Amino acid sequence: MAEDKNSVQSVERALDIIEAVGTDQRGMGLTEIAEKAGLHKSTAYRITATLVERGYLMKTEEGRYRIGLKYIEVASCFITGLELQTEARPYVAEVASHLGLTSYLGILDGDKVVYIEKMDGISSMRMFLNIGQKVNAYCSSLGKCLLSNFSKLEIDDIMKDCSFIKFTPNTISSLEELHREIAKVRSRGWAMDDGEYEKGHRCIGAPIYDYRGDIIAAISASGDKHVLTDDRIEEVAGYVVKKAKEISKTMGYIE
Repeated sequence: MAEDKNSVQSVERALDIIEAVGTDQRGMGLTEIAEKAGLHKSTAYRITATLVERGYLMKTEEGRYRIGLKYIEVASCFITGLELQTEARPYVAEVASHLGLTSYLGILDGDKVVYIEKMDGISSMRMFLNIGQKVNAYCSSLGKCLLSNFSKLEIDDIMKDCSFIKFTPNTISSLEELHREIAKVRSRGWAMDDGEYEKGHRCIGAPIYDYRGDIIAAISASGDKHVLTDDRIEEVAGYVVKKAKEISKTMGYIE
């Protein structure tokens, strides 16, 4: 097979070693690794040592190498993300159709929220237009729910580079104000964006927990202020919280 000019040899060798070790649950000795990956023993040793240092491989007391916890952690995060979308999708559709509003599912990426699902209340069909879009966490109901998982110091660190752009007169404009808002979220179990990102638009969100009790995502219902009226806030919040709890249970969360 012709060599790929865009490949990086050291990376390919590291991946060859990981793949070799990953096929043997008993673990492999260095000589076995070198033979299976087609490498000189000295080269295999250098790369293996680096992978052990980074946590992608681990060395047993018997001197054999196995897949490390870091590799498992990275793979688990990816699998959990896929599981979350699969499990949550029907509930996102229920929120949209039951309330006649647009429903979102989002996860945190730094100080931003990433939409991973969106369905419209009229058709309850997936809307790919906004999937993958990022919004500022501080002026999003989803973002406030997700940030409520962290301590004050952790939030300070997450938001350290945030400029708190004031999109509307209602937008949170400081870290202190954000902390006060997140305290409300923790107290009542849901969050609201009341025209903070887009004037005249409201969004109510609730957190989704995993089996460890960590907030891993949030679900919301949103619409114009004349549709999500003052007298509907409690009803919408209650339904969104209910669905968030149902999703949490599918992710292994026990209250």
